Amino acid sequence: MPETGEKDIRPSWVPLKKDPNFACSVMGGIDSAVNAVSEEKYNPVDKIRKFPLRKKPSPEELIKGVSEGDRKTLSQAITLIESNAPRDFDKAQRVLQALLPRTGKALRIGISGVPGAGKSTFIESFGQMLCHQGYKVAVLAVDPTSSITGGSILGDKTRMQMLSREPNCFIRPSPAKGTLGGVARKSRETMLLCEAAGCDVILVETVGVGQSEITVRSMVDFFMLVVLTGAGDDLQGIKKGIMEVADAIVVNKADGDNLPKAIVTQGEYERMIEFIRPATEGWKTHAYRCSALTKEGLLELWAVMRKFEKVTKECGSFDRRRKSQTISWVNSMIDEHLHNLFFEDPMIKGRLPAVMEAAVNGVVSPSQAVTELINAFDIDRASMRHRNQNK
Repeated sequence: MPETGEKDIRPSWVPLKKDPNFACSVMGGIDSAVNAVSEEKYNPVDKIRKFPLRKKPSPEELIKGVSEGDRKTLSQAITLIESNAPRDFDKAQRVLQALLPRTGKALRIGISGVPGAGKSTFIESFGQMLCHQGYKVAVLAVDPTSSITGGSILGDKTRMQMLSREPNCFIRPSPAKGTLGGVARKSRETMLLCEAAGCDVILVETVGVGQSEITVRSMVDFFMLVVLTGAGDDLQGIKKGIMEVADAIVVNKADGDNLPKAIVTQGEYERMIEFIRPATEGWKTHAYRCSALTKEGLLELWAVMRKFEKVTKECGSFDRRRKSQTISWVNSMIDEHLHNLFFEDPMIKGRLPAVMEAAVNGVVSPSQAVTELINAFDIDRASMRHRNQNK
């Protein structure tokens, strides 16, 4: 044990004898200090200058900044839109409503595919090409959310190092938060803000999807499915429901030794498409190949997208799709609003544990449990409480 006195402030692992070569030491803490004039004791921590909290921008400041294309203000506006706090709802809607006339001019492109298909690499190369052509690009990269911890890595911006340096590109990673379809819950409103900021092209990258998660189709104009070589036989390809909503199927990584396989895979998907109903009225889906690494095929894909926009606008399917998407958006927001009103109601919160326990133990059936909770729910009471919270 160290001796009392000066030696007791040393770490327990120092040599028993003082060693000039030993560079570490422990300094005793300061409980109080003494004023040299008045000899009054005080705590130095109390004298530390405290910085005020960062002031949140007002709705008017957000509207002005987004309209001018300021990236920082756009990020703040998106953060406000994504907030789940009831006090932020009205403020967010004021901003969105004021910016609504500036929206709707960008081409919205959804990019989906299995994990490892090279979606992020494709977006980086494709986005750089668009930026160099003078377009202003926004990338909404949706990251998967852990079902256990509820966290997301949000690493897509880090992976797109070259694209993130482009002054004409805005990248916003967002968590999926368990939403079916691999898109964030607020992705539609985020797209509107990016359009209001002057973006010409919106690229929505979803998380890796399977055979039925196709929610991203309901929020974009052009939907592209990125596939890999050797992804299954013809029947397996037809079974993939996501192919039925794709406006283009792109075989990525068509370079090097993988090029012959990519050519074969492109032909296989082209044959599969013959048995599938076209995803968009007036447009015939085809399979393409490209290499995000060598950038081959990217210009051809962009030409396909511009042709898609021209053809669908001429036949009217472009506007009809956007109108149907707005209706779908309204319906989904109604479902979400009623869901929040139900589970935030104090009466439901009080009854829910007992009813759930009864259902789990087999005392009542799940249908009876739902009926009991619905009967206890008062929509007028819940609506009044919601309005009072947002004042």
